[in-house]
Amino acid sequence: MIELETRELEYFLAVADELHFGRAAGRLSIAQPALSKAIRRIETRLGVPLFIRSSRRVELTPAGEALREHGRHALNAVSAAVRNARRAGDTRAHLRLVLKPGGDAGLLSGILAAYSHQPDARRVDILFSGPADRTDFLRDGRADVGLLYAPFDDLDGLDHETLLAEDRVAIVPSGHRLADHAAVRMSDLEGETLPRWKGVPGGDGTGPEVADVVQLLHMITVSRMIGVLPRSLVAPVPAGLRCVPVSDAPPSRLVLAWNEQDRRPLVASFVAAALGSRRHETGSGLDEPG
Repeated sequence: MIELETRELEYFLAVADELHFGRAAGRLSIAQPALSKAIRRIETRLGVPLFIRSSRRVELTPAGEALREHGRHALNAVSAAVRNARRAGDTRAHLRLVLKPGGDAGLLSGILAAYSHQPDARRVDILFSGPADRTDFLRDGRADVGLLYAPFDDLDGLDHETLLAEDRVAIVPSGHRLADHAAVRMSDLEGETLPRWKGVPGGDGTGPEVADVVQLLHMITVSRMIGVLPRSLVAPVPAGLRCVPVSDAPPSRLVLAWNEQDRRPLVASFVAAALGSRRHETGSGLDEPG
């Protein structure tokens, strides 16, 4: 059996991310020759080259690509195990909830109120993150639970419960050709400039990069692009903008997620409170999530 230490995985992933031995060494605070030697040791042990090196660039081989994907999951799992082990023995540990700013669809106050009545309730620390890393917070143990949006966030390796299902709307300037439509279809948006989300690879966006909804709405206001978002993320609608339902867009689901390996009562208690709050809100007029 071939074994790699977590430190060696960290070295490899730093080079895989930077594709530059000097920058990776600086990030790790070690000397570049020592890092190069460590990578060569890993390649010798595995029996395959992980990088193609030239005087101008460093590239991953197919073996390197595979190790980057699976190695990152392994390192995250180790980090989560260590954090959770420490927290499991700490009866004073707070519960950490990660979400993006404004990404609770107005449900968070009710969830926190319901949780506060649990006999084992802890203090809840709210963590805000960018569009790309909330799932990483859950996988590596920096957060215990998170509010995510499906199908946009990657739920691989996470358990989750739907709190709210809602339609998606096109956000356009008030003078836009679609602003007065009662509804549109995705085909009506062809040719429009859509955003590229910072830190999120792929997607259909061709416009400027945005880091959050606030930046997106500003760019729409000045007619640089349009956006398609869950309705709750643009409520109330800012002045100068219009929200037009997109009739054939798949619904967005706000989900409460947590690491699928996490079976701590701390997490289970919060999930139970959130689901109880959801049922209460549904009875008050919210659509039952699918």
